Amino acid sequence: MTTLRTFQTEIDEIQHREIARQRTHVPVEKVKDKDVKRTGAKVIQQAADKVTDTQTSLSSAELSDVDERIQDLLLSSNTSNHERAHDIIASVLTRNRGEYILRIGAHPPHTKLFSGEPASDNKGWRGTSRTEDEVAMLKQAISQIVEEVGGKDYPRAILLLRLPPADVSSTPEVRCAVVGNVDSGKSTTLGVLTRGTLDDGRGRARVSLFRHKHEIESGRTSSVGMEILGFGPSGTPILPATAHSNEPDVIRREKMGWDEITAQASKIVSFIDLAGHERYLKTTLYGLTSGSPSCVILIVGANAGLIGMSKEHLAIALALSVPVVVCVTKVDMTPPNVLAKTIEQVSKIMRSPGCRKTPVFVKSVETAVEVSQVFAMERLCPVFQLSNVTGEGLDYLRTFLNLLPASENDSEKFAVDQPLEYSVTEVWSVPYVGTVVDGILNSGSLKTGDAVLLGPDANGNYQTTVVKSIQRKRAPVNSAEAGQCVSLALKRVRKAAVRKGMVLVHKSETPPRAIRKFQGQVLILYHNTTLQKNYQAMLHCGAVRQTVRILEMDHPQGILRTGDRATVTFEFIAHPEFIKEGMKLLFREGKTKGLGVITKLL
Repeated sequence: MTTLRTFQTEIDEIQHREIARQRTHVPVEKVKDKDVKRTGAKVIQQAADKVTDTQTSLSSAELSDVDERIQDLLLSSNTSNHERAHDIIASVLTRNRGEYILRIGAHPPHTKLFSGEPASDNKGWRGTSRTEDEVAMLKQAISQIVEEVGGKDYPRAILLLRLPPADVSSTPEVRCAVVGNVDSGKSTTLGVLTRGTLDDGRGRARVSLFRHKHEIESGRTSSVGMEILGFGPSGTPILPATAHSNEPDVIRREKMGWDEITAQASKIVSFIDLAGHERYLKTTLYGLTSGSPSCVILIVGANAGLIGMSKEHLAIALALSVPVVVCVTKVDMTPPNVLAKTIEQVSKIMRSPGCRKTPVFVKSVETAVEVSQVFAMERLCPVFQLSNVTGEGLDYLRTFLNLLPASENDSEKFAVDQPLEYSVTEVWSVPYVGTVVDGILNSGSLKTGDAVLLGPDANGNYQTTVVKSIQRKRAPVNSAEAGQCVSLALKRVRKAAVRKGMVLVHKSETPPRAIRKFQGQVLILYHNTTLQKNYQAMLHCGAVRQTVRILEMDHPQGILRTGDRATVTFEFIAHPEFIKEGMKLLFREGKTKGLGVITKLL
């Protein structure tokens, strides 16, 4: 495990270094001034322009200091201080994409809050203690300010300040991959979260999520499904009007379309529902590597524990350095001693040298709020105990999901100021529309009517096409930016000419080079014998999924065993692909698994 830990640190360093180098050397297209999309954004921008000195100080101050400063200014009797507080709130909302969590009063330290210890003393508490009258006055004053700049707040001791977006193109989105063993309750949990109706204990909630007839018959997911949950400006989930109905026919009939949800939502959580059966591991792997999820939600059945494919999925998430959230389901039907054993097992695995995460059991709204902001940075693993029949723990999970930072905020993965790069993850042929592709903008921006290059094809060439229309969550939009998942209708392109793993780039005289051979630093996680030259395996690298052959390895013996690391030269078997230095790769064949990073294109 020490070798794996060291190797992961090294490949993360290589990835960061290559991304920084590519962003420095690639000619950057000047970003055009875009129309401000958010409601009240002009008011905010004017306020932000007035307080240049405030912005400078805010960028270096801790968030808790910002909260304290706002409170002190609002409690002051000087009217000019109230105006300064107005400008600071407008400023932080602008720079946080219309969403900010403001804490009023004194709050316990994370260590006590996450451990569940009783707050017997005030040692280590953050913030200044306030009286009940001061808290009430601050709530009212902040609510009024946020309303003035076009938003709403969630009135609690911890306030959620959120601006409703003008349209779907500017709605923040969080992508979560849902994994777990067979019969752990993945689809049921998603059905309850997104439909609002509790399960009957016999799988009623999951039927509406299945896409194929054989899934309904077997009760098992075999494909990558996508579900969305919308949250309004006040943080309340957007659910169908029949959310509390117990009639199966009503539940199946009365569903909210994605366009209805996105029209009301100020934030969208997209769930990538992945298969749990070992037979569909290839599909699950592709969903994890191509979907760029912000976190992995690992579903563990309380009655069975962390078994089978759950461990495999956890290992993949850790290898890809994706933050993990654990949901222990079926707590209503599990005997207390079995539940305690499962909780102990989850805690032990999370603390093990391979995971190195601290489990945080979320049993209050305040814990859900705080852990949502820091769990990825502080190597924490939130653990929720859920019952889809009684509804236990679901409110805490919804609060957590509502406050997760948007996926497009990750500037390490996505850069708006770089040239266009769009990865294709799905392809359809739509009647009267033509070829439609779905995927993620890794960098740059795109708008309707743009001329782009699509490729590489089997010969490594790119073809010219035009973006006819763009949809986000099945709602038409005119533009898209880095980090967003959108569907594009392409002009004069046959479906047969498009495959998963292709990219779209802006039209230019020098298209990107298609790569057939490359080198990578790899670590063999498991192989029952030895790996030699000409060994073939399925490689997953972003949206690319293709069989590769090992041409060379720098190991002294010319063979690789479990735990060995080496610089390996790979070759794509079928056709060249668009890949870049610094991209992480996973390869597998049967039970053989390897992890690595691309270091050189040949």
